[in-house]
Amino acid sequence: MTPLRILDAHHHFWDLSSAGHWPWLQDEIDGDFFLGDYSAMRHTFMPTEYGAATQGWNVIGSVHCEAERARDEQIAETDWLAALHAADPRFPAAVVGHVYFTQPDLDDILAAHAESGLVRGVRSKPLTSRTPAESVAGDPGSMQDPRWIAGLHRLAEHGFSWDLRVPFHHLAEAANVISDITGTTVVVNHCGLPLDRSADGLKMWRDGMQKLAALPNTVVKVSELGLPGNRWLGASNERIVRDTLSIFGFERSMFASNLPVATLTAPTFDEVVRTVLAGAGNASEAHLDALFCGTAARVYEVSLPSEVS
Repeated sequence: MTPLRILDAHHHFWDLSSAGHWPWLQDEIDGDFFLGDYSAMRHTFMPTEYGAATQGWNVIGSVHCEAERARDEQIAETDWLAALHAADPRFPAAVVGHVYFTQPDLDDILAAHAESGLVRGVRSKPLTSRTPAESVAGDPGSMQDPRWIAGLHRLAEHGFSWDLRVPFHHLAEAANVISDITGTTVVVNHCGLPLDRSADGLKMWRDGMQKLAALPNTVVKVSELGLPGNRWLGASNERIVRDTLSIFGFERSMFASNLPVATLTAPTFDEVVRTVLAGAGNASEAHLDALFCGTAARVYEVSLPSEVS
């Protein structure tokens, strides 16, 4: 086979020795972090560390997703990433920035992101509940908040995509909310976060994923298969990958490492890639290229080299 090209569709950089501020990494640990203890990740992670983690694989570029840098540094993060891009246009090749859909200066922040020329979309996490039994419907910042919905609709003006990052029990709700924003590509993060692998949990997850996949403007990141308590379940993870690809198809799915967060559960980047390959089964070379490179290049508008390294 042709060497597998990887355009990593989702990872994070941070430099904890710089002037930037990443509160969740540098201040008090968030006890509600979805994977559990993340103290092992509280260190600088830059292109050098990324290169070491992905060594041995043909990673031809990456998409940086906002890393929860201080929320008054949203544009500073984009400018900082632009400097990294200038040093090596592959890492990152494109950026998903941050803005709150309800912040008063939403339009100014979106315009500043657009000016960079590197930002292709934004991630703005809505308010979500801890469990399926709880509800935040209608609360400020939720997916029923009129201000939040109005902010989501502002993305179309800039041609930005929206990275949707909610746990599995909010997927069906998200499908209802975005059904009328066909002009904006919605990128489902982390396989829809199937954090409950019980039969009931997986049924709810599949139902939500199918509702999202029924919308023509949705794609999915095959990424972050870790579970609460810093657990990595190989066979279960392969099943999640297999089901995700069955629901969305290879042309609407993109591999993403979620480095360095993935290191909290997955032993290595190798394990992440091999798990996705196992879940992809006997996929054709063309389908694998779409999954590991082509879909991300199309969605995030990344120009690929004409030759395969």
